[in-house]
Amino acid sequence: MTQNTGTKGAKGPVKPVFEQENATSAPAACAEQASFLPTQAPALGRVGGIKAAQIALPFAYRPRFGRSDFVAAPSNAAARAWVLDTEAQWRWPEGRMVLWGDEGTGKTHMLSVWAARHGAPVVEGSLLNAQDVANLFEEGGFRALALDNADRVQNERDLLHLINLVRERRMVLLMAARTAPTRWPIALPDLASRVRATSSVPLGQAEESLLRRLFLRLLAERQIVVAQPVTEWLLRRLPRNASAIRTMAARLDQAALAAGGKVTRALAQSVMEDMQTEKGER
Repeated sequence: MTQNTGTKGAKGPVKPVFEQENATSAPAACAEQASFLPTQAPALGRVGGIKAAQIALPFAYRPRFGRSDFVAAPSNAAARAWVLDTEAQWRWPEGRMVLWGDEGTGKTHMLSVWAARHGAPVVEGSLLNAQDVANLFEEGGFRALALDNADRVQNERDLLHLINLVRERRMVLLMAARTAPTRWPIALPDLASRVRATSSVPLGQAEESLLRRLFLRLLAERQIVVAQPVTEWLLRRLPRNASAIRTMAARLDQAALAAGGKVTRALAQSVMEDMQTEKGER
């Protein structure tokens, strides 16, 4: 299966190479969230090596997925140009785009920003099924649709059905996935053809400056007070990816609640050691 993506090695926003020339128009309209989407909250890890002075109450943390909360960087410049630009969807061949990249690169955040702007329901790919899709389109009221974890759809026919419905109604479809469309193990010839006709753009690995800004923003979102020396100590030792940064912020939040105090160097070191131990056990 052949799929064109953004040009490798280019600096700044780069136009992906498309296989088809016609672009489908898609005026934005308001729509309700798809009813079959679960409300997800990040799982908080265990707190090891700490004697809890109080019970850590399970307050739900809701990440902020607003446009102003998205951290811009060279690694996501091309994706921003082809997804967040106000006229971007008019340039998508067949009215479809796949946004792909490793865990923690900002796919879901960018997908959510785009969906909010265009009044698009957000569908979870791993839960996609034909009946829910039929119900969603019967309710109507939208001209754009977002599909997260598109590479985790369980039934290929369900994905094909969704793409066909979007195409028939001249809507736009933004999909997010961890792997490039060329790597999706597709057996259905019709679906393979649709995917080949879909443009795609990658989200690169986060730079050092992006990781720092992301970590500080996550701590602020959770209202965690961490002294600068402790923050610097953590940033020097954390793995260089956004997923590890997010996990650390969540663990520090839980650890601080359990300990009933601020984040000290000793507490941060304990959380770090737990994460390293868990990684070694996997």
